[in-house]
Amino acid sequence: MSAHTDTLPAATAATPAAPAQRKKLFLLLGSAIAVAALGYGSYWALVASHYVSTDNAYVATEIAQVTPEVSGTVRSVTVVDTQRVKKGDVLLQLDDKDARLALAQAEADLARAQRRVQGYFANDESLTAQVQSRLAEQARAAAQLVSARSDLERSRLDYSRRQALARNGSVSGEELSNAGNALAVAEAAFHAAEAGARQSEANYRAALGALKNNQALTADSTVATNPEVLLARARRDQARLDLERTIIRAPLDGTVAKRQVQLGQRVQAGAPLLSIAPLQQAHVDANFKEVQLEKVRLGQPVKLTADLYGDSVEYHGKVVGLAGGSGSSFAVIPAQNATGNWIKVVQRLPVRIALDPAELRAHPLSVGLSMNATIDTRSH
Repeated sequence: MSAHTDTLPAATAATPAAPAQRKKLFLLLGSAIAVAALGYGSYWALVASHYVSTDNAYVATEIAQVTPEVSGTVRSVTVVDTQRVKKGDVLLQLDDKDARLALAQAEADLARAQRRVQGYFANDESLTAQVQSRLAEQARAAAQLVSARSDLERSRLDYSRRQALARNGSVSGEELSNAGNALAVAEAAFHAAEAGARQSEANYRAALGALKNNQALTADSTVATNPEVLLARARRDQARLDLERTIIRAPLDGTVAKRQVQLGQRVQAGAPLLSIAPLQQAHVDANFKEVQLEKVRLGQPVKLTADLYGDSVEYHGKVVGLAGGSGSSFAVIPAQNATGNWIKVVQRLPVRIALDPAELRAHPLSVGLSMNATIDTRSH
């Protein structure tokens, strides 16, 4: 009885301490939560709210598609996929026999056109001399017509006088007959002179027309600038260009990709043969949610990492453009939201990010690789 009485006060004394200890633990927990909330709030207000990030980002570049500008049969192919090429390097060659024949024909046509135009200029001098000759003939015919008219008038006067004298017997019939014959000859000569004058006039006009027609072919030009020569020279230049185009060269520095052309293949102008990816000019297309873009502006700095290298390699870039529409708006079959059953989906907008060329050279990337991008929006 005495032992039980001794232990009861001790248990009773320990009971009030338990609630106090729990209260103390709750206070500590609440303080920790408050400190954490305050810390996170401060971090968000001072740091996190100034950055937007996404892992929906991929390496891209402006891929150049190589197509032939002339049709032909592939004679040789000098590149393979993944091969790096420089601008101007020969990628492939087409059979150039037809192009060489076309060039030879065009050069012959040019030489013939030059000789033909030289003939036009030579004809100018010849036709000018003919016009002057026809003009002199016209003047001579006009003088002959005046002379014939004078002879006709004199013959008429002589015949009229002899007719009057023949009535009273002053002249013989033979003399009157001779005067009549002379008048007939004078009239014939006059008509011949008239015909000659008309013919000389027509000859002059014909010569003048031929001269003007020839001058129209040479007006305001030389042999080198004559339209016929210019046309023939343009065709020669086109044939020469077509010959040069049988050798297909790289339009820029880059890596060969998607080679579809094979030796001996007959290709048509404009058919895709291969592509060249200028990886040294690669950029990143980062697809941010629309709710992240409120403070995103051109020129803002961006930090990026590639899944290829991990967090050990960091790239630095800047925002250089925002797409004109979301990916769904440019889809082959765009979404139709004007329906009864509609669920709002947060859209993503591609943001173009330029990379530092030096960093890109040090750690090359390939098209399509995954990236993580974080934009610093403080400078907006």
